[in-house]
Amino acid sequence: MSMKPKIIALLGSPRINGNTAALLDQAIKGAEDAGCIVEKVVVPHLNFRPCMEIFHCIENETCAMKDDIVPFYEKFKEMDGLIIATPVMTMGIPGALKSFMDRFQVFYMAKYWRQSSFINDSQKKRRKTLLISIGGMNIPNDFDGVKLTVHAFCEIIDSPYWAEVMQNNMDEIKDISTRPEVMEEAYSKGYELGKQLMR
Repeated sequence: MSMKPKIIALLGSPRINGNTAALLDQAIKGAEDAGCIVEKVVVPHLNFRPCMEIFHCIENETCAMKDDIVPFYEKFKEMDGLIIATPVMTMGIPGALKSFMDRFQVFYMAKYWRQSSFINDSQKKRRKTLLISIGGMNIPNDFDGVKLTVHAFCEIIDSPYWAEVMQNNMDEIKDISTRPEVMEEAYSKGYELGKQLMR
């Protein structure tokens, strides 16, 4: 392959040295070791507003609001893979990352309203999304809200949900580095993602 595959890695937590970031960094290292180029994005540090339902995107291929989100429309068209790393907050995706996803109504309108997805069939067959998530509580349905939203987002952007790394009970565990098997799983899934995209 002449060009290295490109992966975008979204961090949904504002804590760049926190537990979610630690797992994401392992997955990024794995993907890079496999030969991919990874762009890490700390979503809560971007400057943007949530979707205001202007509906400019019904007939246009971009958003009427010009802010830090707009460059990601092209990046998401060109990427080969996506990694989303997020804590669970209020049983779902935290606000900044959820608002980032909501701004991809631009992709939704192209695919479902105008019946002309930005992503062609061969791209879609190749693209993959890895979800990494941590939850505070030790309950069976801790990740249900996160997974429902990420599955929907993956459908909208035509980057199919591929694999996941999950760890709940973080209120008790506190430090993810005390769970080396989870850190290793994040690295392994990142590496496997990279290897599959390198084919």
